[in-house]
Amino acid sequence: MPTPKVLIIGGGVIGTAIAWHLTCRKAEVTLIEAKELASGSSGACDGLIFMQSKKPGIHLELAMESMKRFKELQTVLPFPIEYTPCGGMVIIETEDEYQAMETYARDQREIGLDVKILDREHALEKEPALSGHILGAAFSPLDGQVNPMGLTIGFALGAKKQGAKIIPRTRVKNLRTKGSRVTGVDTDKGKFNADIVVNACGARAAELTAAAGIHFPITPRRGQIAVTQPVAPTLSHCLISAKYIAAKYNPDLAKTSGEGISIEQTHNGNLLLGSTREFAGFDRQNTLTGIKTILKNTAGLIPKLKTIQVLRCFAGLRPWTPDGLPLIGPVSGLQGLFMAAGHEGDGIALAPVTGDIVAKMILNLPIPHDMTPFSPDRFRTDVKKEF
Repeated sequence: MPTPKVLIIGGGVIGTAIAWHLTCRKAEVTLIEAKELASGSSGACDGLIFMQSKKPGIHLELAMESMKRFKELQTVLPFPIEYTPCGGMVIIETEDEYQAMETYARDQREIGLDVKILDREHALEKEPALSGHILGAAFSPLDGQVNPMGLTIGFALGAKKQGAKIIPRTRVKNLRTKGSRVTGVDTDKGKFNADIVVNACGARAAELTAAAGIHFPITPRRGQIAVTQPVAPTLSHCLISAKYIAAKYNPDLAKTSGEGISIEQTHNGNLLLGSTREFAGFDRQNTLTGIKTILKNTAGLIPKLKTIQVLRCFAGLRPWTPDGLPLIGPVSGLQGLFMAAGHEGDGIALAPVTGDIVAKMILNLPIPHDMTPFSPDRFRTDVKKEF
């Protein structure tokens, strides 16, 4: 079959990753972004590549496959991505969390993740800056961090070098169709024709398909982050709290145990302190309550933060789905339309493997994973589900 003409909507890390993987296979690719590259979630998040925050099962399996690719990406992409395989710790503060994380870590080990539970003494040996009140931590040497904007730009520049057309500041108005097939899009700068359209619009992905009568439950979830002044090396690992996992997978638990936190130190020495998980529509404004909560919770774990100045704050919209898994694959009823959205806070970690899988789907190449759990049709009531 001739190589299809592919149009990707969305210039975040998912869209650019798909563009790069397609152009590596000589596909004809055009990527359209409403604003600038990484102007959405990919430019308003931390850079954690955290295996321990992924549910045991296919979610973790894909994340582990994705994680293996970052070392090579650091050498082949034409832009520094600042990948650091520093290892990660999930901080445990209560007995209930300790018991829950023991079970969680056991299930992850069965999938193949290198993870173990540390008691207080060994956790403080690894991270002396932690507060002495903690009970322990789950630790995996496979967790790491990356510069999310660098990764997005790296994928985009790599795709452009291989022939992709990158078109920023162009807003898509609607999908163009002929019968039951997508044929392109209408934009504020004219029409674009394509054999395949990939919806990689992040938190706004549902808007694009809704105009065609196809509804997906992708909802924006705001995450606020505070950035400190650059300081001398304070952390050796990237950190999240056990509450973070509760907040991610069970919002009801978050109401009683509090918001989870994440902390990482960048190559420049800034500390990124996060993060809230709020349903606030498309409002990207920081709130005093949100930032105060972040600072209180992170300083409770790292007392030294009380002496470090916060320089700025920002917020991004994470594309949330009800089951915590992204929508990846073709859309029934509209031939030629593919979804690649709904990663919430996992977009950075899953971008390499998502880009590869979607490219293979488009080009009808074998995929060594069962992608049924990620099918966009799992949420639809207007199509017959064959899985």
